[in-house]
Amino acid sequence: MSTYVTYDPFRNVRSLQGEINRLFDKDMDDSSGQLTQWPMRVDIREDENQIVVKADLPGMEQKDIQVNVDNGMLTISGERKFDDEENKENYHRVERAYGRFSRSFQLPNTTDMGKIGAAYKNGVLEVTLPKLEEAKPRSIQVDVK
Repeated sequence: MSTYVTYDPFRNVRSLQGEINRLFDKDMDDSSGQLTQWPMRVDIREDENQIVVKADLPGMEQKDIQVNVDNGMLTISGERKFDDEENKENYHRVERAYGRFSRSFQLPNTTDMGKIGAAYKNGVLEVTLPKLEEAKPRSIQVDVK
């Protein structure tokens, strides 16, 4: 009895693409040279007055988070340190990510750079990017004659 197997010429290409995607989802850890994953997740929303970026940074202290704006680029970076180094050998499993992280976002030219604000509460960083007055939508009255 013979079995027919469907030939998929793109199977290896999809496998390679998956490996490449996994590689680029990781950052190089400066201290050990090992690849570590630090998935800082964000939500970005916009309304007529501002853009708000919310980033999940659980378990971090405010002093370990940096928010920089330079040349139209918003960068959120920092480091979460493993806080129990002396008992490290007693852990059975360490799944939470530690180490340095950084994410950058290109800001639109409608952002009022002088009024950008940031607040950190309950593990969530919120960066507020107000829009310039001339960039806000306006209603224009149309006269009927």
